[in-house]
Amino acid sequence: MRGGWAGLLAMVPVLLLVGGVVLDVFGPVPYAGLPLLSASPLAACMVLEFRGAVITAAVACVLAVCVDVLVNRPLTALVVDLLDVALISVIALWLKWVVQRQGQRFAAVRAVAEVAQRAVLPLPPARVGAVSVATRYECADAEASVGGDFYAVRSTPFGVRALIGDVRGKGLPAVSTMAVATSAFREAAEQAVTLWELAEYMERALLRFAADVGDQPDALERFATAVLVEVSEEEGRVRLHPRGHPPPYLIRGGRVMSLEPSVPGLPLGLGMPEGVDVSGCDTFPFQQGDCLLLVTDGVTEARDRHGVYYEPCTRLAGRDLRTPSEVVDTLVADVTDWTGGRRRDDMAILALAPVR
Repeated sequence: MRGGWAGLLAMVPVLLLVGGVVLDVFGPVPYAGLPLLSASPLAACMVLEFRGAVITAAVACVLAVCVDVLVNRPLTALVVDLLDVALISVIALWLKWVVQRQGQRFAAVRAVAEVAQRAVLPLPPARVGAVSVATRYECADAEASVGGDFYAVRSTPFGVRALIGDVRGKGLPAVSTMAVATSAFREAAEQAVTLWELAEYMERALLRFAADVGDQPDALERFATAVLVEVSEEEGRVRLHPRGHPPPYLIRGGRVMSLEPSVPGLPLGLGMPEGVDVSGCDTFPFQQGDCLLLVTDGVTEARDRHGVYYEPCTRLAGRDLRTPSEVVDTLVADVTDWTGGRRRDDMAILALAPVR
């Protein structure tokens, strides 16, 4: 909460204290203001820092005693009123302490996960081979867990190869699975002859990792969606091998086209059932002026205040986007505007364009 609303909410405990005193002294019935005095520490714990809540609780206790002395209530009533306000204050402060401690623990775990995530997700150079590259990783809201979105770009004998994906789950388990997936891609990108072979190498790496952590509850759910990309400069084409991930978008002359897969593949790390053919790749022309946009579901599942999903094909169409950096910057700004600045999931963005 920011600005004027925060200031108004901070006045609530004060108003309760004042109202409690006025009602208790001038009210039509005795003890009319005691509920307000008791409620002021609760309100303070909701809208103030811990120190402010402690001060409010102390003031409420003092005011309860002063009011009883002012209206000449007996000592027994004074003690009961004081215990009433003090007990509610202690309970409210204890609850606030517990919530703050849990928040601190969550923040510490999130910080560790973010550091680990950045360590295994280095920023690619602005140009790899004959391809211009732009990336962006936007974290979700502070209260959301760190996700497992990832990307990677490598120059190989087969052309520039790239990867974008999203690991199931959140937090450190997702980051560790992401590290396995990206490491496998970087290791095999220069040896695997086809994208299918590269994907199979990543598949085996994830399956081995799941077996190594087999005693953990989520071991069987450590899989990742992904799209593998290969840009062939000589052919002027781009090959895509989808594995259960949102399709890329091709931006050409102000138009934005979703490159839907001819044969959808299963996510990596599940183990392929017998008889399923996902060895093929989809090939598309990729010429000067084109831009290939790859995103995670933090983009495609972003929703506005009416619950409508973000659609890159319509939102980016007709814009003069000349470079991958312009595409990424425009997309991030547009998604932020679409959601009102509130995102529940991380989003990774990778944009590629051929250069001379």
